[in-house]
Amino acid sequence: MLREPVQRQPSCDDSTEPSMLSVEQARQQILSTLARVPGEEKLSLKLALNRFLAQDVVSPIDVPGHTNSAVDGYAFNCSALTADGPQQLAVIGTAYAGKPYAGTCAAGQCVRIMTGAPIPPTTDTVVMQEHVEIVRGGSIRFDAIKRGANVRQAGEDIGTGETVLKSGKRLSPADLGVLASLGFAEVRVHRRPRVAFFSTGDELRSVGEALAEGEIYDSNRYSLYGMLARQDTEIIDMGTVVDDPQAIRDALTTAAQIADVVITSGGVSVGEADYIKKVLLELGNIEFWKIAMKPGRPLTFGRIGESLFFGLPGNPVAVMVTYYQFVQPAIHYLAGGGFLRPLTLTATCATAIRKRSGRFEFQRGVLSRDDKMGEYVVHKTGKQGSGILTSMSLANCFILLPEDRGDIAAGEIVTVQPFDGLV
Repeated sequence: MLREPVQRQPSCDDSTEPSMLSVEQARQQILSTLARVPGEEKLSLKLALNRFLAQDVVSPIDVPGHTNSAVDGYAFNCSALTADGPQQLAVIGTAYAGKPYAGTCAAGQCVRIMTGAPIPPTTDTVVMQEHVEIVRGGSIRFDAIKRGANVRQAGEDIGTGETVLKSGKRLSPADLGVLASLGFAEVRVHRRPRVAFFSTGDELRSVGEALAEGEIYDSNRYSLYGMLARQDTEIIDMGTVVDDPQAIRDALTTAAQIADVVITSGGVSVGEADYIKKVLLELGNIEFWKIAMKPGRPLTFGRIGESLFFGLPGNPVAVMVTYYQFVQPAIHYLAGGGFLRPLTLTATCATAIRKRSGRFEFQRGVLSRDDKMGEYVVHKTGKQGSGILTSMSLANCFILLPEDRGDIAAGEIVTVQPFDGLV
């Protein structure tokens, strides 16, 4: 009887192994290789939403451009009022936002004024219409108020020559409004990264095709397309590629010639038909290919010429987890932003979770707020296998379980990463 121990190879079932990077080490190694994609373009404001500014925006004007009323009311010279107590002033005219009052206002007089209308000469204060009493004979009465009340000064929001938006700012709807208020019709932004991607596997078929024995539909390309579309990238879907070294070599060569980032799914493990790493070493280089995480251990990161390469696992959940944790922050940086750090929250874990220490786990959960306590609570979505894509569809967050953490008992506090904060 043989008594020698079986010589086993490292596998995804191992809790850890010396050659694996931690999740944070992998993030830092990716970050150290990144550079903005070259190129800028000038776009109209409506087309610039969610794009990254390529230069600072400096205001050519004051906003507001003139001292104006913040409310509908009555403008007057506060220094001309009598002693404390109720005041009575005669209304001598009206100022509109597009039609200012050009006359002057003497002691004992006021001007009816609308929100946004320029403050008439010699006036400095506005009393809102709700705080006045209308008196017969075209006069108003009101209690004395502080000088300068309800008046917006010229340049109070933005002054001429002020840097309003910094280069690298991702333009929000509010930013478009700010740019329009300054008179800008166009703005310079960074070029969008071009991303080419394909799936590998003899067993893959496109939706709409009939499945033979052992074949499956390629869901990864659709998940990747959806995630890339949310990042406003130029997307190049190269379809599926069979498990053949030459076919993979041709696909990677073409992708690297036309894209800033190349993404594949499948073929990065150690199976006999997993050719991605071998071909990548012929065409470029590999920075790393294993991370101490679950799911997503066999993630390959490297370069093919000037293009970044991400070889994602084949399992659908692992594809999405590795994309959100590593690919999305990298593309965000390439496009002109910073290295994205998604929002995290703490929550009470309502379900027990089994976990071995050694790897960082990204469990899928449903985050909600407890109606009675007002605190966040998270439930696991059920089975957490890396091939169970419905666990991502049902979830609205990742439950983050660091490498050194073991089993989680119901009621313990955990860190979660809401999906809404990833977009």
